[in-house]
Amino acid sequence: MTRLWLVRHGQTDWNLQGRYQGQTDPPLNATGVQQAELAAQMLCGRKYAALYSSDLQRARVTAEIIGRQLGLEVIADQRLREVNLGAWEGMLVGDTQAQYPEEWEARQRDRLRFRVPGGGESVIDVAERMWPAIDDLASRHPDQDIIVVSHGLALATILCRAQDVPLASARELIPDNAQPHCIVWEVRTAELSLQPE
Repeated sequence: MTRLWLVRHGQTDWNLQGRYQGQTDPPLNATGVQQAELAAQMLCGRKYAALYSSDLQRARVTAEIIGRQLGLEVIADQRLREVNLGAWEGMLVGDTQAQYPEEWEARQRDRLRFRVPGGGESVIDVAERMWPAIDDLASRHPDQDIIVVSHGLALATILCRAQDVPLASARELIPDNAQPHCIVWEVRTAELSLQPE
């Protein structure tokens, strides 16, 4: 088994404004940079086999700050991106409710399978992307510690599987910005074993 040190990216202005970020690429703000520096300090004192990051800049820059302090090179991996939120990316939550009332209601009815118009992903889609990606990374580093810098919902799907919690609870498990969280990951390459209900 592999020990994963999960880190959500540092804060962005869109976090503060309540905008959906998804796979849009706003930068860290000054607070986010400070949060990444603190995360690096919290991660000091252990040996890590590798440092992986989403290729989106808010995660990648967070990882680069951590990597500088720990002497690790960042390995960017597109599979670790946040959920694609389609047409809602960049919008305020309240605006999506006003401009997409039918879609918003559909999301409330089926939070696991709903996809935002314009190419959005569902929670299940994210798990189907993230779980095999983490299986792959963990398979490269058996019985070692690795750092994974990613995004709120993407990491929440990882926590669901690691803690044997239904995916329906994913949004309740979204971690705070730049707060390292350690889990033990067991590779399940034989089957995805999605149990969304």
